[in-house]
Amino acid sequence: MSQPQLHRRLTSMDSSFLYFEKKEATMHIGSVSVFDGEIPFEDFVAMLDSKMHLLPRYQQIVVPDPFSLGHPTWEDDPHFNIRNHIFKVQIDAPGGEKELIDLSGRIFTPMMDRNKPLWDIYLVYGLEGKRTAMVARVHHCMVDGMSGVDLLKIILDFSPEVKPIESKPAARPRHPQPDPTRRLFDSILGGMQEGMDRWMEFQNGLLNLTKALTDDASRSAMRNISSELPKIASPAAPLPFNAPLGGEKRLVWNTFNFAEARAMRGALGGTVNDVVLTALSGAVARYAETHKHKIEGRNVRVMVPVSLRQEGQRGALGNLVSVLPVEIPLDLKHPVERFRYINQKTMAMKGGRVAEGLNLFSALVGTLPPPMQALVGALSTANLPLPPFNIISTNVPGPQVPMYAMGKRMTAYYPYVPVGFGLGCGCAIMSYDQHLFFGLTADTKAMPDVERLREHLYDSFYELRKAAGVEEIKPQVIKAKAAKGKRG
Repeated sequence: MSQPQLHRRLTSMDSSFLYFEKKEATMHIGSVSVFDGEIPFEDFVAMLDSKMHLLPRYQQIVVPDPFSLGHPTWEDDPHFNIRNHIFKVQIDAPGGEKELIDLSGRIFTPMMDRNKPLWDIYLVYGLEGKRTAMVARVHHCMVDGMSGVDLLKIILDFSPEVKPIESKPAARPRHPQPDPTRRLFDSILGGMQEGMDRWMEFQNGLLNLTKALTDDASRSAMRNISSELPKIASPAAPLPFNAPLGGEKRLVWNTFNFAEARAMRGALGGTVNDVVLTALSGAVARYAETHKHKIEGRNVRVMVPVSLRQEGQRGALGNLVSVLPVEIPLDLKHPVERFRYINQKTMAMKGGRVAEGLNLFSALVGTLPPPMQALVGALSTANLPLPPFNIISTNVPGPQVPMYAMGKRMTAYYPYVPVGFGLGCGCAIMSYDQHLFFGLTADTKAMPDVERLREHLYDSFYELRKAAGVEEIKPQVIKAKAAKGKRG
């Protein structure tokens, strides 16, 4: 993988994840992955240490601007030690799913230490069947979902062959921080540059939208969604989990067959993400009813992140995302009717360039001076009484072949998405190795019974499968390729 150009100063979007972070609304993303067999801890540490030269950002710390004129900068950590980031956790054997869920919640709850590079990995031993779990965190200011998957490919292998651990390369030269005079000019110029970049982004986006107006189909789509804009601008009507947050997190998960999701998509004429949103909104409707909430005439507004990362930007760090605000009626009882509504709505919003339009607004906000953005973040509260969305649903495509760590096959990958600011629940989906892995994040104060939503999600997915006329599909087992020179 080619090394992307790393910018020294954080962008407005990346900085916002630092400015708005609160103990009730931590801003790291993460995952819980499970491997067949026990990963040798010391060998894993040595292996990753030998690859750290491929991850220079993971050896840098966030340093606030000394003059508060610009956004923070990435500076080399003079005391970087990989053992400050990889930890061994032993649970009482034989540990099951409950024990792993409880442990991962304790790991995901606290804010990350900003005095060191913002990532860590916990290898968990003692699971039933001598399996190993990996609980990983990385701050959202470093990566978004797409770039996080690309980095996963550096850490893991596509072959079960355990390669000899390469000798650690000579440490790259650490760049000392500039003197105060230079830092003052850097602060002034950095703030000006970021404002100019966001202004150029705004102008380019505006030009692209203007060009889109010359296309009949785009104009028609924009007219069709114009009536939706006032709804999107108003706060979302609260659902049971849109409640005050306490900060303690819990992650539970579901696993579905990816082939079944694709078959449903084909039978109904939509996308896999339409399948995901149909199953999720059906589960939310069931959850609301169990909490005695009337669903007639009510909607769930889902924040759907949309990657704006182009093919040439694969592997680049930072965040290149916008959102689609998808409103779904909760009283659509029939799953196929719900699917077709979602498909029509998302297609109209994509055709109407809603994500690009919201990105324009984000770019315009980014032209504000960094001190003002930091002040807004500092004054914000993690408990919004009327949040702009009800729930987040982010879907990241992953490799459909098995991956390995030190020769141990990764059998499951459950993603974690942060929650906060009135959103007491979030859903992240990762497709990997012929499966769809759902991770449901909850703030335990706002949503103490996230397991109930998990059960409703199973019911909703299988209800849609039946309604689409799709039979149960046995998971396809992909065998590992034999190493060259060996018979397999």
